[in-house]
Amino acid sequence: MGCGISMESAMTKSEKAMKAAILIQRWYRRYLARLEARRMCTWKIFQSIEYHNEQDQLKLHNFFIDMMDHVGDHGPILQTQKKSPFPVLLQKDLTSGGVNGTHDESEEDLVSDYESIPVAPDYTGLRLDFPLTVTQVTQMVEYFQEKKALHARYAVQLLHEARKRLRLMGNITRATTGVLHDITICGDLHGSLDDLFVVFYKNGLPSPETPYVFNGDFVDRGPHSVEIALLLLAFLLVYPNQVFLNRGNHEDYHMNLRYGFIKEIIVKYKKNATVMVKNFRDVFSWLPLATIIDKKIFIAHGGISDTTDLECLASLERHKFITALMPPTSDEDPLGILTGREKIDREWRQILDLLWSDPRGKLGCGPNTFRGGGCYFGPDVTGRFLKDNDMQLIIRSHECKYEGYEFTHNNQVLTIFSASNYYEEGSNRGAYVKIGADLQPRLVQYMCTSFHMEKEMALSQRISIIEKAAIVYLKEECYANKTALMEAFRQMDPSDEGVITLRHWIQTMTSVLNLDLPWRALKNQLVTTPDRDLVSYKSLFETFAVSHRFKETNFTEAMYRCRYELETIFRAMDKDNSGFISMDEFKESCHILSKHINTPLPDDVIKDMAHSMDFNHDGCIDFNEFLEAFRLVDGDLKRPGPEET
Repeated sequence: MGCGISMESAMTKSEKAMKAAILIQRWYRRYLARLEARRMCTWKIFQSIEYHNEQDQLKLHNFFIDMMDHVGDHGPILQTQKKSPFPVLLQKDLTSGGVNGTHDESEEDLVSDYESIPVAPDYTGLRLDFPLTVTQVTQMVEYFQEKKALHARYAVQLLHEARKRLRLMGNITRATTGVLHDITICGDLHGSLDDLFVVFYKNGLPSPETPYVFNGDFVDRGPHSVEIALLLLAFLLVYPNQVFLNRGNHEDYHMNLRYGFIKEIIVKYKKNATVMVKNFRDVFSWLPLATIIDKKIFIAHGGISDTTDLECLASLERHKFITALMPPTSDEDPLGILTGREKIDREWRQILDLLWSDPRGKLGCGPNTFRGGGCYFGPDVTGRFLKDNDMQLIIRSHECKYEGYEFTHNNQVLTIFSASNYYEEGSNRGAYVKIGADLQPRLVQYMCTSFHMEKEMALSQRISIIEKAAIVYLKEECYANKTALMEAFRQMDPSDEGVITLRHWIQTMTSVLNLDLPWRALKNQLVTTPDRDLVSYKSLFETFAVSHRFKETNFTEAMYRCRYELETIFRAMDKDNSGFISMDEFKESCHILSKHINTPLPDDVIKDMAHSMDFNHDGCIDFNEFLEAFRLVDGDLKRPGPEET
């Protein structure tokens, strides 16, 4: 029994409430910390795989050369100059020449491009007259809001007029602020038309009172790249002194082959796709490289390096660089020994660094190992560049940021990214920045989402959805490297017990996939763990299934590992843009791939594979059949693809 009073009963009500509040606060902080750790882990998966794929894009150069070595002299499959690193993959009349595969066409040829496209008498869609008026561009905005495509005749004519205007502009354009208006800078849009419309709704359409700088990467990855590019070029024509367009690393013919822009043109414009591709390619090569505001703010898509020279950038012939992925070559100078070769290489390096580089905290300037192109530049490089050029801020894009923007290098570098939901629905905000006469950046964030804003889902639920999608991406990368992973695992498990230590599993995943990820935190979503320090490595592939009829799993894995390259090859083989490749074309393509990946592939194996892909037995393979044969199936989850109409 006892008559003493316990500590708990002696507490006042206020003391109890305070203790409870502290406990709840601690729990909530731990909960938010766990959510943040999950979000950061998910973000790193998306970003690491994205940059790893861009690195692979540079390696694709050698594959294209193999294609031309084996196919270029055997008919119309690839009509381009042998040994050019940038083959034209769509039509035989798209030939290349000169530095970096460029060629100049006469004004008459360009005019005939659109004059040869008829407009049917019963056509009721939007018609454009040139020179464009503000009213017509406003009508274009409304037309694209209704998800309608501009007629090919007017699209090509608009590109022709934009090219004429761009040719008059310098490599570095100059903009000024005013007492009554700010300049708005937008980053990557990547075909997300809804994000562009959100910016216009919040900030206003381009006008003399609302000038804009669009800092590259208008196209690729998103479903409405054509509409964004045409709309921005139209505003440039109407407001040449208030709208500034910088080139990004995706305003690049070679990138467009892989990341969806050319495919989008083919789907939307079919028989006129060839002329559209040619004109877009030419217009992109004429886009300015950078913009300077009031002599104090430098705006370029990627960044700078320790060798960035504004005088060199201002004087080079930018239209000769159709792509920045590889050094330009010349058939007249195959060994690069003629006078001026060093100058061309130096100019190419200037453009590459401007379009592909990223800021990092480490001092100095080094190779951009994540992307495989450009450089990492440190705060000392930024400080020296700003001091030498009497500037105070660098604004760049090129990297998706969770909040849509990020300050680095002691607030001297601002990254701005305008495509929200870039990786998955809810994965990131978009943002734009406004610069006034005081030259101080004012940031505006937004998220263009299909979720009803008044009933926005909980943060934990949104992170779970994004996390689930990231794991699917990561599992795809694991499967694409299944053979190499299993060989490395078995070296650590000579008795074939199917179990290795967690430390060895982490080392193998990092070294084979070349992805620096928090594997310890990810292990429970990828493998089973019979003990906290052991991993059943075979379970990494137990939930995987590949939908195909062909039994040579090693070859299937190799084909899947080269899936982006395969999509580009498919478009190459489909020379008339019909959407089909013949059995003979498929056979030739497989021989080239076999040589590139150093995997022998007999003719009977290729034949079996081709017939397995031809699901409807019509003697040819369409794109869906081609991909279906190697599609990764993981429950009900599917990796989203570009929208097709």
